Amino acid sequence: GSIQALKTRDTDLITFTEDKVLRILANKDALFNADGNTNLVSTDRVLGQATPYVGDYGISKNPESLAVDQFRIYFTDKQRGAVLRLSRDGITPISNVGMRSWFRDNLTKCDNIIGSFDTVSGEYNVSLKYNKTYLGSEYNNITVSFNEASKGWVSFKSFVADAGASVGGSYFTSKDNKVYKHHVDVNAQGNTIVRNNFYGDTTKHSTITAVFNELTGSVKNFKTLNYEGSEGKKLTIN
Repeated sequence: GSIQALKTRDTDLITFTEDKVLRILANKDALFNADGNTNLVSTDRVLGQATPYVGDYGISKNPESLAVDQFRIYFTDKQRGAVLRLSRDGITPISNVGMRSWFRDNLTKCDNIIGSFDTVSGEYNVSLKYNKTYLGSEYNNITVSFNEASKGWVSFKSFVADAGASVGGSYFTSKDNKVYKHHVDVNAQGNTIVRNNFYGDTTKHSTITAVFNELTGSVKNFKTLNYEGSEGKKLTIN
């Protein structure tokens, strides 16, 4: 397929095509000895040998899903319904971590898939913008977050950005030609920022869905449940 995105990593050029991801030697070429070992020698060629990564994955036609965090590169493959991470150990389908069927059903229905990495929370945010054929029925534009520390998909988020990037330790997204800074408690006027209010929209309400396993006879213990925000809803039982 066609080349959709290019990303330099160290001295190599990572090439994302529709159906494959390649590593291309830049400013050097590989010469093979008789015993099969390779020697790297400097040449005047701009691009050298192309080596495909293991796995039949590409970036489809959604280069906007590409996001980078140090040596990790995140992207999506719409045609195969997968979200992927390219790291030192190769390509890993991170959508398989509890969200395989969800992404397989939803990615193929989207026109745009915008990816960005939030260095503040350490999360890859992928915003799904559905085709108008599906939008408004059972599908609504949404953002899903993958946390590298938790090694899983940790949250659905109400904001859907047009683009996003982390600059200078801060996370910014854009919406309708305006740039917004996230993780801010007080604005420039000294007023407290309302929680769960993105892009001047109506404040959303956070919810938590507890997931239990199928072993009804076992006791479930939650040891890492934290809450941050205003006073939560209280239930009074008579």
